[in-house]
Amino acid sequence: MALAPNPRHTPSLRGRRVLVTGGARGIGAALAELLAAHGAQVAVIGLEPALLEEVAGRCGGPWRECDVSDPAEVDDAVAGLVADLGGLDVVVANAGIARQLPVIGGQPGVMETHLAVNALGTFYTLRAAGPHISHERGYALATASLAAAIHLPLIGAYSASKAAVEAIGNTLRLEIRHTGARVGVAYYSEIDTEMTQRGFATETARLLTGGGTITGVTPLPTALRALERGIARRSRHVVAPPWLRPAVPGRAVAQRLAELRLPATLADAIELARTERVGWTTDQPSTRAARGPGSARD
Repeated sequence: MALAPNPRHTPSLRGRRVLVTGGARGIGAALAELLAAHGAQVAVIGLEPALLEEVAGRCGGPWRECDVSDPAEVDDAVAGLVADLGGLDVVVANAGIARQLPVIGGQPGVMETHLAVNALGTFYTLRAAGPHISHERGYALATASLAAAIHLPLIGAYSASKAAVEAIGNTLRLEIRHTGARVGVAYYSEIDTEMTQRGFATETARLLTGGGTITGVTPLPTALRALERGIARRSRHVVAPPWLRPAVPGRAVAQRLAELRLPATLADAIELARTERVGWTTDQPSTRAARGPGSARD
C-alpha cells in the first residue's frame, strides 16, 4: 500500500516539478508516488521501461529510459523531462547500485562500476539539472549513504562512490547558493528494499553478519517520511533512520566504534568474498558485458 502523504508538507510540495532518478523501483519509485500524492508533478528516470511506465502512470507524469553513467543520455533525458514538466524545482539523484568487494583479490570492474553509476551518475544528473533548479525555490538532493561517513569491510567500493556523492552534493551547495537554491545530501542505513535484501543475501554477508545487517533493517516508510520532510524543507541533510543523525557529524567516533565491533568471522568472510560470484543489487542489462567492466548502467 502506498504511503499516505503527511498533509503538513503538502503546501510546500504541491505543484513542485520534480525529477527522480532510479525511479523504477525501491526508494525512487515510492518517493515519486508519495510526492505525486502531495500534488507535485513528478518525472522519473531509470533503466526498466515497463516498471518506469507503471510508476509514471501512477504518478501521472512523464518518464525516460536513461543510463545515468552516460552523460549524453542524461543530458537528453533531463532536457526532455524538464520540457515536459515546464521547468524544474527539485531533482533527486537517487539511482545507485551495490556489490560486495574485498580491496585485495576482489572481482575486476566492480570498483569502476560503482564509481560510474553512483558517483558519475550523480554528477551527470546534478550537472544537467542544476541550471534548472537554480532559483529561489530550487532544491537538489544527492543520495549518499551512511557508508559515505562510516566505512565497513567489503563495501569499500560502495563507500568510496557514496563519499564522492557527498562531496559532489556539498560542492554544488556552495556553487549555487547565490541563486537561492539549496542542496541536500541523504544518508541512509539499511532500508527495507530489494537492494538491501539482495546485498545481504550473499554467503559472505551471512558469514559476516549471521544473516542480519549491521544496524538492523529500517522500514521503507521511515526513509520516505525523512525524504518527504527534507524535500519540503529543502534540508541540508536527510537521515534515515533518524537515530543515526549524530553519526554524520560524529563520523570519526562512529568509525572507531564500528572498528571495535568487527566480528570474529571477518577474515573468513573476506576470503570467501574473493571467490563468491554475486550479482548487483540492481539487475544490469546484458549490454553491460559487451561494453566492458568499466562501463555501467543503473
